[in-house]
Amino acid sequence: MKGNTANVGIVIVSHSPLVAKGTADMVRQMVGDTVPLSWCGGNPEGGLGTNTAGILAAIEAAWSDHGVAVFVDLGGAETNSEMAIEMLGEPRSGMVAICNAPIVEGAVIAAAEASGGASLAKVVATAEELSPS
Repeated sequence: MKGNTANVGIVIVSHSPLVAKGTADMVRQMVGDTVPLSWCGGNPEGGLGTNTAGILAAIEAAWSDHGVAVFVDLGGAETNSEMAIEMLGEPRSGMVAICNAPIVEGAVIAAAEASGGASLAKVVATAEELSPS
């Protein structure tokens, strides 16, 4: 657990390790090292899927005392992310939010918002503006 950054952390969770890593690469190219960033993609065997332990490790790697915004691609990623967040325990689980936003566009715009020092609520709200209503 890092927790010493002034900016909200970003976690990307995809069923595909290539999508997760590629999205993280794009975020890093857009905002540099200004936000804690981590990703988790694929199942433990390297295939398509997600896993709770990997997501928990990604959240810990991107941990910020200002919160962590999680971006997911499909339902299983959301379910496993919810379980990983619960495993953090209180009060840290209350400092992590799963964003209802497109994974690539949402992560990029959220990271840009976070890089300016925005709160977790503002980072999530900005990303979720991209969701179709």
